[in-house]
Amino acid sequence: MERLWAGWRMEYVAPAKRPGRKAKGSCLFCDAGAGKKRGGNLVLASTPLTLVMLNLYPYNVGHVMVAPRRHLGSPAGLNMEEAADVNLWLGRVVDALKREYRPHGFNLGANLGRVSGAGVLGHLHWHVVPRWNGDTNFMPVLAETKVLPEALDRTYRRLRKRLDAPAKRARPRPRAR
Repeated sequence: MERLWAGWRMEYVAPAKRPGRKAKGSCLFCDAGAGKKRGGNLVLASTPLTLVMLNLYPYNVGHVMVAPRRHLGSPAGLNMEEAADVNLWLGRVVDALKREYRPHGFNLGANLGRVSGAGVLGHLHWHVVPRWNGDTNFMPVLAETKVLPEALDRTYRRLRKRLDAPAKRARPRPRAR
């Protein structure tokens, strides 16, 4: 039998009483939003209205989550300013991922409720998952394991650099006559 060693994963599967684990009833986004922007909590950007962070259990390299700072369970609860800021950040994240990783496409969506697959119940958030043509392998099929080619701290550094840098806007092309 072959073994795939990933010792760094132990801190994520250790018993909940270990230091650094979230207390029952706490909210990932509320807790992360209360801290400073730094790699340890995976927060890439934070405004008074929006929180942007890497997913600790990514589906792919560059899997980012965008959430309103206010604890809400549905997009219906967003006010206009929150909706605008969240959408602005969704666009900035997609742009940063395009510039840094050059994916061929994206999955962008929110899971509302446990039956939809929501891992964080009660706090609305969107997932931005970059995708590449041909990015399939046997591990998810045979071992229910996703192989990620980059560590989260490296992904964090790469995306922080891109999110902090202003996006280069394409110049409008002259119209053909």
